[in-house]
Amino acid sequence: MAAKDSTQRFSSRVDNYVRYRPGYPSEVLELLKSECGLKPSSILADIASGTGILTRMLLENGNRVFGVEPNLDMRQAGEQLLARYPGFTSIAGSAEATTLHDHSVDIITAAQAAHWFEREKARREFVRILVPGGWTVLLWNERDTDSTPFLREYEQLLLTYGTDYKEVRHERTTDAIDTFFAPSPFRAKVFPYSQELDAKALEGRLLSSSYTPQPEDASYESMVRELRRVFDRYQLNGRVSFEYTTRVYYGRLE
Repeated sequence: MAAKDSTQRFSSRVDNYVRYRPGYPSEVLELLKSECGLKPSSILADIASGTGILTRMLLENGNRVFGVEPNLDMRQAGEQLLARYPGFTSIAGSAEATTLHDHSVDIITAAQAAHWFEREKARREFVRILVPGGWTVLLWNERDTDSTPFLREYEQLLLTYGTDYKEVRHERTTDAIDTFFAPSPFRAKVFPYSQELDAKALEGRLLSSSYTPQPEDASYESMVRELRRVFDRYQLNGRVSFEYTTRVYYGRLE
Protein backbone atom coordinates (compact mmCIF):
# COMPACT_ATOMS: atom_id res chain seq x y z
CA MET A 1 0.00 0.00 0.00
CA ALA A 2 1.33 3.43 -0.91
CA ALA A 3 2.28 5.80 1.89
CA LYS A 4 -0.40 8.28 0.86
CA ASP A 5 -2.99 5.57 1.44
CA SER A 6 -1.41 4.39 4.69
CA THR A 7 -2.14 7.73 6.36
CA GLN A 8 -5.86 6.90 6.26
CA ARG A 9 -5.67 3.30 7.47
CA PHE A 10 -6.60 4.12 11.06
CA SER A 11 -9.34 6.73 10.54
CA SER A 12 -12.15 4.37 11.53
CA ARG A 13 -10.19 2.87 14.43
CA VAL A 14 -9.29 5.91 16.50
CA ASP A 15 -11.47 5.15 19.55
CA ASN A 16 -10.09 1.65 19.93
CA TYR A 17 -6.57 2.91 19.24
CA VAL A 18 -6.84 5.42 22.08
CA ARG A 19 -8.26 2.92 24.55
CA TYR A 20 -6.41 -0.28 23.83
CA ARG A 21 -3.05 0.26 22.17
CA PRO A 22 -0.08 -0.40 24.46
CA GLY A 23 2.30 2.25 25.68
CA TYR A 24 6.10 1.91 25.74
CA PRO A 25 8.41 0.76 28.53
CA SER A 26 10.09 3.41 30.68
CA GLU A 27 13.45 2.10 29.46
CA VAL A 28 12.81 3.91 26.16
CA LEU A 29 12.95 7.27 27.91
CA GLU A 30 16.06 6.25 29.82
CA LEU A 31 17.74 5.23 26.55
CA LEU A 32 16.95 8.62 25.02
CA LYS A 33 18.59 10.28 28.02
CA SER A 34 21.69 8.10 28.17
CA GLU A 35 22.32 7.51 24.46
CA CYS A 36 20.75 10.46 22.62
CA GLY A 37 21.38 13.29 25.06
CA LEU A 38 17.74 13.93 25.91
CA LYS A 39 17.35 16.77 28.41
CA PRO A 40 14.20 18.60 29.57
CA SER A 41 15.28 21.47 27.30
CA SER A 42 15.48 19.25 24.21
CA ILE A 43 12.99 19.90 21.40
CA LEU A 44 11.53 16.83 19.75
CA ALA A 45 9.43 16.00 16.73
CA ASP A 46 7.30 12.88 17.14
CA ILE A 47 6.55 11.89 13.56
CA ALA A 48 3.27 10.09 12.82
CA SER A 49 2.40 10.83 16.42
CA GLY A 50 -1.12 9.43 16.07
CA THR A 51 -3.13 9.75 19.25
CA GLY A 52 -0.01 10.69 21.22
CA ILE A 53 1.00 7.46 22.98
CA LEU A 54 4.76 8.12 22.76
CA THR A 55 4.29 11.89 22.63
CA ARG A 56 2.82 11.89 26.13
CA MET A 57 5.86 10.11 27.55
CA LEU A 58 8.09 12.83 26.09
CA LEU A 59 5.84 15.62 27.32
CA GLU A 60 5.81 14.16 30.82
CA ASN A 61 9.60 14.46 30.76
CA GLY A 62 9.10 18.21 30.41
CA ASN A 63 10.04 18.46 26.75
CA ARG A 64 8.63 20.60 23.99
CA VAL A 65 7.24 18.21 21.39
CA PHE A 66 5.87 18.76 17.90
CA GLY A 67 3.39 15.98 17.17
CA VAL A 68 3.37 15.62 13.39
CA GLU A 69 0.39 13.57 12.18
CA PRO A 70 -1.18 13.44 8.68
CA ASN A 71 -4.44 11.72 9.66
CA LEU A 72 -7.07 14.23 10.77
CA ASP A 73 -8.98 11.87 13.07
CA MET A 74 -5.85 10.63 14.81
CA ARG A 75 -4.46 14.15 15.10
CA GLN A 76 -7.64 15.52 16.66
CA ALA A 77 -7.72 12.67 19.18
CA GLY A 78 -4.13 13.47 20.12
CA GLU A 79 -4.94 17.15 20.48
CA GLN A 80 -7.73 16.35 22.94
CA LEU A 81 -5.67 13.91 24.98
CA LEU A 82 -2.58 16.12 25.15
CA ALA A 83 -4.25 19.53 25.55
CA ARG A 84 -3.12 19.84 29.17
CA TYR A 85 0.59 19.76 28.26
CA PRO A 86 1.93 23.26 27.52
CA GLY A 87 4.88 21.87 25.58
CA PHE A 88 2.72 20.16 22.95
CA THR A 89 2.25 21.56 19.45
CA SER A 90 0.08 19.66 16.97
CA ILE A 91 1.24 19.77 13.35
CA ALA A 92 -0.73 18.72 10.29
CA GLY A 93 2.17 17.23 8.38
CA SER A 94 3.84 14.00 7.36
CA ALA A 95 7.23 12.33 7.60
CA GLU A 96 7.96 13.52 4.09
CA ALA A 97 6.73 17.10 4.68
CA THR A 98 6.69 18.05 8.36
CA THR A 99 6.37 21.85 7.79
CA LEU A 100 8.92 22.36 10.60
CA HIS A 101 11.78 24.84 10.25
CA ASP A 102 15.28 23.87 9.17
CA HIS A 103 17.45 22.50 12.01
CA SER A 104 14.72 23.13 14.59
CA VAL A 105 14.60 19.85 16.57
CA ASP A 106 17.16 17.93 18.60
CA ILE A 107 15.60 14.47 18.37
CA ILE A 108 13.10 12.86 16.01
CA THR A 109 11.03 9.91 17.16
CA ALA A 110 8.71 7.69 15.15
CA ALA A 111 6.79 4.90 16.88
CA GLN A 112 4.96 2.10 14.99
CA ALA A 113 5.28 4.17 11.83
CA ALA A 114 8.53 4.21 9.88
CA HIS A 115 7.59 1.21 7.73
CA TRP A 116 4.87 3.41 6.17
CA PHE A 117 7.21 6.27 5.21
CA GLU A 118 8.43 7.08 1.72
CA ARG A 119 11.91 6.47 2.97
CA GLU A 120 14.12 8.62 0.75
CA LYS A 121 11.82 11.64 1.09
CA ALA A 122 11.39 11.15 4.82
CA ARG A 123 15.11 10.76 5.38
CA ARG A 124 15.84 14.01 3.54
CA GLU A 125 13.17 15.76 5.58
CA PHE A 126 14.59 14.44 8.83
CA VAL A 127 18.08 15.67 7.93
CA ARG A 128 16.59 19.08 7.12
CA ILE A 129 14.76 19.59 10.41
CA LEU A 130 17.36 18.06 12.76
CA VAL A 131 20.05 20.19 14.36
CA PRO A 132 23.56 19.08 13.38
CA GLY A 133 24.30 15.95 15.37
CA GLY A 134 20.63 15.37 16.18
CA TRP A 135 19.27 11.88 16.68
CA THR A 136 16.62 9.84 14.90
CA VAL A 137 14.87 7.16 16.94
CA LEU A 138 12.60 4.55 15.34
CA LEU A 139 10.71 2.14 17.57
CA TRP A 140 8.12 -0.58 17.43
CA ASN A 141 6.23 -2.72 19.89
CA GLU A 142 6.58 -6.10 18.23
CA ARG A 143 3.92 -8.48 19.47
CA ASP A 144 5.23 -11.93 20.29
CA THR A 145 3.53 -14.46 18.02
CA ASP A 146 4.81 -17.78 19.38
CA SER A 147 5.74 -17.40 23.05
CA THR A 148 2.46 -18.68 24.54
CA PRO A 149 -0.43 -20.87 23.31
CA PHE A 150 -2.75 -17.84 23.47
CA LEU A 151 -0.46 -15.72 21.31
CA ARG A 152 -0.07 -18.55 18.79
CA GLU A 153 -3.84 -18.82 18.40
CA TYR A 154 -4.19 -15.04 18.19
CA GLU A 155 -1.60 -14.99 15.41
CA GLN A 156 -3.52 -17.69 13.55
CA LEU A 157 -6.70 -15.62 13.89
CA LEU A 158 -4.94 -12.69 12.21
CA LEU A 159 -3.60 -14.89 9.43
CA THR A 160 -7.11 -16.22 8.86
CA TYR A 161 -9.11 -13.00 9.01
CA GLY A 162 -6.63 -10.16 8.46
CA THR A 163 -7.31 -8.23 5.25
CA ASP A 164 -3.64 -7.62 4.41
CA TYR A 165 -1.93 -8.76 7.58
CA LYS A 166 0.78 -10.75 5.82
CA GLU A 167 1.81 -7.67 3.85
CA VAL A 168 2.08 -5.25 6.78
CA ARG A 169 3.15 -7.30 9.80
CA HIS A 170 6.45 -6.77 11.59
CA GLU A 171 8.80 -8.34 9.06
CA ARG A 172 8.61 -5.05 7.15
CA THR A 173 10.42 -3.15 9.90
CA THR A 174 13.84 -4.71 9.28
CA ASP A 175 13.93 -3.49 5.69
CA ALA A 176 12.67 -0.08 6.77
CA ILE A 177 15.51 0.32 9.27
CA ASP A 178 18.33 -0.81 7.01
CA THR A 179 17.30 1.43 4.13
CA PHE A 180 16.33 4.41 6.27
CA PHE A 181 19.58 4.85 8.16
CA ALA A 182 21.97 3.83 5.36
CA PRO A 183 24.71 4.81 4.93
CA SER A 184 24.71 6.11 8.51
CA PRO A 185 25.42 3.67 11.35
CA PHE A 186 22.73 2.97 13.91
CA ARG A 187 22.33 1.09 17.16
CA ALA A 188 19.57 -1.17 18.45
CA LYS A 189 18.15 -2.01 21.87
CA VAL A 190 15.30 -4.32 22.86
CA PHE A 191 13.11 -4.27 25.95
CA PRO A 192 10.35 -6.62 27.12
CA TYR A 193 6.86 -5.22 27.60
CA SER A 194 3.44 -6.68 28.37
CA GLN A 195 -0.21 -5.67 28.29
CA GLU A 196 -2.99 -7.30 30.34
CA LEU A 197 -6.40 -7.33 28.66
CA ASP A 198 -9.91 -8.37 29.66
CA ALA A 199 -12.40 -9.58 27.04
CA LYS A 200 -13.58 -6.11 26.04
CA ALA A 201 -10.06 -4.75 25.85
CA LEU A 202 -8.88 -7.72 23.78
CA GLU A 203 -11.64 -7.08 21.24
CA GLY A 204 -10.75 -3.37 21.16
CA ARG A 205 -7.06 -4.19 20.75
CA LEU A 206 -7.89 -6.43 17.80
CA LEU A 207 -10.12 -3.84 16.16
CA SER A 208 -7.50 -1.10 16.58
CA SER A 209 -5.36 -2.91 13.99
CA SER A 210 -5.56 -1.57 10.45
CA TYR A 211 -5.71 -5.04 8.88
CA THR A 212 -8.80 -6.39 10.67
CA PRO A 213 -12.28 -6.50 9.11
CA GLN A 214 -14.75 -3.75 10.00
CA PRO A 215 -18.31 -4.41 11.31
CA GLU A 216 -19.74 -4.07 7.81
CA ASP A 217 -17.44 -6.78 6.42
CA ALA A 218 -18.76 -10.29 5.87
CA SER A 219 -16.05 -11.95 7.97
CA TYR A 220 -16.36 -9.60 10.96
CA GLU A 221 -18.81 -11.62 13.06
CA SER A 222 -16.98 -14.91 12.62
CA MET A 223 -13.69 -13.20 13.51
CA VAL A 224 -15.16 -11.82 16.74
CA ARG A 225 -16.65 -15.22 17.64
CA GLU A 226 -13.27 -16.85 17.15
CA LEU A 227 -11.61 -14.16 19.28
CA ARG A 228 -14.06 -14.84 22.12
CA ARG A 229 -13.41 -18.57 21.87
CA VAL A 230 -9.65 -17.98 22.11
CA PHE A 231 -10.12 -15.63 25.07
CA ASP A 232 -12.36 -18.08 26.93
CA ARG A 233 -9.87 -20.88 26.42
CA TYR A 234 -6.81 -19.02 27.69
CA GLN A 235 -8.04 -16.34 30.10
CA LEU A 236 -6.84 -16.45 33.67
CA ASN A 237 -8.90 -14.51 36.19
CA GLY A 238 -10.65 -12.81 33.29
CA ARG A 239 -7.51 -11.60 31.52
CA VAL A 240 -4.99 -12.59 28.88
CA SER A 241 -1.51 -11.20 28.34
CA PHE A 242 0.02 -9.70 25.22
CA GLU A 243 3.80 -10.00 25.35
CA TYR A 244 5.84 -7.55 23.30
CA THR A 245 9.44 -6.94 22.38
CA THR A 246 9.99 -3.19 22.12
CA ARG A 247 12.66 -2.63 19.48
CA VAL A 248 14.44 0.72 19.37
CA TYR A 249 16.78 1.80 16.56
CA TYR A 250 18.67 5.06 16.86
CA GLY A 251 21.40 6.96 15.08
CA ARG A 252 22.56 10.23 13.57
CA LEU A 253 21.63 10.68 9.92
CA GLU A 254 24.49 11.81 7.69
